[in-house]
Amino acid sequence: MSGAHPAPDRLPARPWMRDLFASLGREPAGIAGFLMLVLFLAGAVFERRLITFPQTDSRWHDITYWDEQPANAPPAWTNAFARQKSAVSLLLSPSQSRQETSDSARLVTCVFTYNYGFDLPPRDLVVRFAGSGEIPVALTLTRPDGQEITLDQEQVSAGSGTDIRISVDKSAGQAALGFLQGYESAETMTGADVDRIRPTTVLFSQARQGMLAAPRPLKGGYQVTLLAVLTTEGAQVSNPMLLVTGRVSGLLGTDNSKRDLWSGVIAGIKWALLIGLLTAFVSVAIGVVWGITAAYFGGPVNWLMQRVFEIFSNQPVLPLLIVISAVFKPSIWFLIVIMSAFFWTGPVKTVYAMALSIREETYIEASRALGAGSARLIFRHMVPLLIPYAFASMALSVPGAVVYESTVSLLGLGDATIVTWGQILHDAFTGGAVLGGLWWWVAPPGLMIALMGMTFSFIGFAMDRILHPKLRTR
Repeated sequence: MSGAHPAPDRLPARPWMRDLFASLGREPAGIAGFLMLVLFLAGAVFERRLITFPQTDSRWHDITYWDEQPANAPPAWTNAFARQKSAVSLLLSPSQSRQETSDSARLVTCVFTYNYGFDLPPRDLVVRFAGSGEIPVALTLTRPDGQEITLDQEQVSAGSGTDIRISVDKSAGQAALGFLQGYESAETMTGADVDRIRPTTVLFSQARQGMLAAPRPLKGGYQVTLLAVLTTEGAQVSNPMLLVTGRVSGLLGTDNSKRDLWSGVIAGIKWALLIGLLTAFVSVAIGVVWGITAAYFGGPVNWLMQRVFEIFSNQPVLPLLIVISAVFKPSIWFLIVIMSAFFWTGPVKTVYAMALSIREETYIEASRALGAGSARLIFRHMVPLLIPYAFASMALSVPGAVVYESTVSLLGLGDATIVTWGQILHDAFTGGAVLGGLWWWVAPPGLMIALMGMTFSFIGFAMDRILHPKLRTR
């Protein structure tokens, strides 16, 4: 029949995605949400460039990796609000480096220049280098007043490229005590010993009587000199660095295990996005297909699917998740599967109501009359019409997944092999951060969880406002 027009095999493509983004640009909440999402995505993509410690992901729980950091140090920017300014943690390269040969020995000299302009001295100075062989070393400090103090003399034994560390706090106690004796009275020095004084407090103080009880900072340029004698051909010293362990450190400070919280918070972004987006995608995909299938078939199939839906929707998800995590100690992937298994019920009722209307459309009946199978009708005709709603539902599902994982991790039941904001909060509460007033340990991860939730809530609410009036079947 030449005048007949068969039903199309599928709906004509429509620029609904372009229309959606254009509409989002007119929604303040949508704009704010997408800007925040861009920032989170940038944090995940450029994590390596943003974090201070490149092995944060793999060595977050390795305390030896953070050994040179100060413990419980506030963020460096808190100096701007403090009456007494604290020394900031720094990593310095040599300002001068030379090697001299004398007879059969080589003398390596590395000079580090540290400009000290604070009221409270650093907690430690750590000289580190990669060494090989038997190496006699000497460490000296030249103060701004011209005095030179020998901090340490020892012989280190190193394998090929062994990381050598010399801590002033651990090795210069005797030198600091000797420096004090040159200015304090014998009576004052009676109770002073190596175990009771902090070398950096003495070394960065003005040389005067009373410096032990009331030290005054000696500001200016300090030079730390490393002398290494290489007596054998295989002996080597390479990559020397000076780590100044300050009293304030980094953008977000450190915890009681000396871990850099900025690095931990940034490393947690990708896991929050993965948990939220993957859980939302899987659960919403299941929910959309479930609702459409129940509406399309109706009858006994619909009755059975509705009963299964009611069983899952009436379960207390968080208590079940906690119990499962306590019993199985799951990985992050197992947590995503468990959350998806319960979160899929969210969009079912709305999708079911929409699908009942779509099922009665003329082109659906025409396609069925032409022999289209149920799977083709569901996935090629009905599902595409509900994709816009699925996007809105996904956006609104992300915050719940992030909060649930954080709750489980906060209780110490999450995946301990990764760095998540919930894990950081768990460590903060078990480490007494709240009682100790260590707000920088609690506030950043908590704020990031809130911001992640706000990001997708803004996007979801904006999409919901845009799409509801536009949910048409043709």
